Amino acid sequence: MLVVIDTNILLVSISSKSKYHWLYRLVLDKKIAVAFTHDILTEYEEQLTKHWHPEVALNVTRSLTELSTTVLTNIYYNLNLIFEDEDDNKFVDCAFAANADFIITNDKHFNVLIDVEFPPIPILSIDAFKNLLAKNGII
Repeated sequence: MLVVIDTNILLVSISSKSKYHWLYRLVLDKKIAVAFTHDILTEYEEQLTKHWHPEVALNVTRSLTELSTTVLTNIYYNLNLIFEDEDDNKFVDCAFAANADFIITNDKHFNVLIDVEFPPIPILSIDAFKNLLAKNGII
């Protein structure tokens, strides 16, 4: 399963004390594949530095670039499907370019994708993603 992880989800999954740490563990254990772009990786690093520490940001971004189950994706089309927060479009474009199964996000700006017929860009909240993984025996 290939997913794009919104920054808000990555931030809450890093700490081993977080109830969402299972997601980051799945990434590190190579049980799910993650697509990202240079822009997404830069945002991850900026936000992890801001909310955690530069060393944490470096370790997380380094692990994402070195894992065999992560996919650095090149963007060739800017779909511009999100207008409320245009910066979120980088996740949509990545999901489209990588043919990802889902964008994992709790950000309501992505809800506009529910009504987009083409291209279909499925989104799941972190809780819905956990339920899907449990149903499929992944966790």
